[in-house]
Amino acid sequence: MASIDEAFGVSVETGGKCPPLGAKILEDTNPRALKWFQNAEIKHGRVAMVATIGFMVQKFGVHFPLYLGPTGSNVFSPASDVAWYLSKSAGVTFSDVSAASPLDALSMVPMAGWVQIFFAAGWFESIAYERQWNQENDVPGDYGYDPLGFTKKEGGLQSEEMKSLRLKEIKNGRVAMMTIAGWVANEAIPGAFPVWHP
Repeated sequence: MASIDEAFGVSVETGGKCPPLGAKILEDTNPRALKWFQNAEIKHGRVAMVATIGFMVQKFGVHFPLYLGPTGSNVFSPASDVAWYLSKSAGVTFSDVSAASPLDALSMVPMAGWVQIFFAAGWFESIAYERQWNQENDVPGDYGYDPLGFTKKEGGLQSEEMKSLRLKEIKNGRVAMMTIAGWVANEAIPGAFPVWHP
């Protein structure tokens, strides 16, 4: 039990101990399994942070302008003189998607788009698996991608500054997972989320 309470990510919010349900689930795990759970939490948190931003952007009607594309397309106006199709067979344009609610926008993506997303995610997962498990990387969530060179500083990922940033990432990921779950629940069942939200 002590090793779980000392795992990276356990912090003041739970009194410096793993919450009881988590402790029960993880009571007989070995260090490799604990690392797997930590990786899963970090990955889900990262996806949730991006999803939260994407949900807000879609909900507020902001979209990326089609530079060098149809006239009239800008950040706050998807209208254009020429329709750029997401799917000609389904008759769905990018302008249609940017005017839709977040869940409606998801349903407008054609099957070929989902196949592309599936293969891109699978490719990323295979690279992450190779770098995390086959190359025996000790730090959960470190897949060797650091274009800004944060890990090149003295101490690398084990420096106090990086440990603080890693813990902040985990905490922000936890908040984002709860946030996107609440927003999607309210979008699917209006009124399910009792506080203001986008």
